[in-house]
Amino acid sequence: MSFSVRDIWFKGYRSLRSIHFEVGDLTVFVGANGAGKTNLYRGLQLIQAAAQGSFAHELAREGGLAAALWAGMRPKNEPARIHLDVGLINESMRYRYRIEAGLVQQAGGTILGTGFLGEPQVKVETLKFSHRGRERTVLERKGPGVTILGLDGKRRSFGVPLLASETALAILHDADRLADIAAVRRTLLEWRFYHGLRTDRDSPMRQPCHAVTTPTLASDGHDLAAVFATLVHIRADAAALQECIDEAFPGARLVVPMPDRMASFGMVFPDNPKRVYEANELSDGTLRYLALAGALLSARLPPFIALNEPEASLHPDLLAPLAGMIARASQRAQIWLVTHSKALADAIEALSGVPPHRVIKRDGETWLDGLRLGGDFADEDD
Repeated sequence: MSFSVRDIWFKGYRSLRSIHFEVGDLTVFVGANGAGKTNLYRGLQLIQAAAQGSFAHELAREGGLAAALWAGMRPKNEPARIHLDVGLINESMRYRYRIEAGLVQQAGGTILGTGFLGEPQVKVETLKFSHRGRERTVLERKGPGVTILGLDGKRRSFGVPLLASETALAILHDADRLADIAAVRRTLLEWRFYHGLRTDRDSPMRQPCHAVTTPTLASDGHDLAAVFATLVHIRADAAALQECIDEAFPGARLVVPMPDRMASFGMVFPDNPKRVYEANELSDGTLRYLALAGALLSARLPPFIALNEPEASLHPDLLAPLAGMIARASQRAQIWLVTHSKALADAIEALSGVPPHRVIKRDGETWLDGLRLGGDFADEDD
């Protein structure tokens, strides 16, 4: 069972002083450089990292917690923390996962606890479940201590204190005893973030990959050839894929040989119909478009797909076909799109009826135009 994202609340992370809003089946963010669009995207990645057990490592790669904290003013007695909170829903079942990270506690120049100076420390972690108006806390972590709600309805200590760099969501995933935690963690791990689809000459997408049935594209696209082979030879359902290729490159077709040990693909173009251009010969824009097609038209879409500036290196003529793929995919999965391109956002709106959110800077903080403090938008009353 997978869950959709219902709403997010990010606080104290980079340019996100405090922002809360509901999320639909298709959510598009458009704005200028420096407005903070990527911070919204990155906040969701950090939530997934908590499920993977790499939360502290991801923040460390950003330069440590001090570099990732909101740099503006905050209330005098409020601790310096990053607060990431996501609501998940499936019919009448709702979960809310929250994680807070702060700095290592010190007293008189001495480090207190089990972390290094400058290391991100998980301070608070909770998972709450609500159904038919009743809410219960199934996981609660404060510092190293964790309590969980058992199947008998009784709360008990996990027993083993966690390190400040560990996340309870990653450590506690015994599906037999902790089905709620396992369900949420599984959903978060299924999310896909597509921003690192490299098209340089050493890109893994330009190389054959192992011929293994692959229903969903990996975040780095290394298994793109296997995704295409699965659609063409296992599912025999590549009509939508070929249609999107023809819209982008009229008269061209995708060639996917029946794989043996390795899977590969190429393209045939109308100006040279007897020549197959292998993946390592394709232009950056062509390869990127094919990778996005693999992400959005694969045999099994993940429950949540996040795209960060998918229009990069694409010719303007490819934006309309890309918008069509995104609108079509939003009928099978929840889509979160961050883009610089107003043309792409407008094309998606024309196809889906979903207007984009304009990301702005307001007194140094990232905000969404029209967003009210309650988490809804001013035009929703119209």
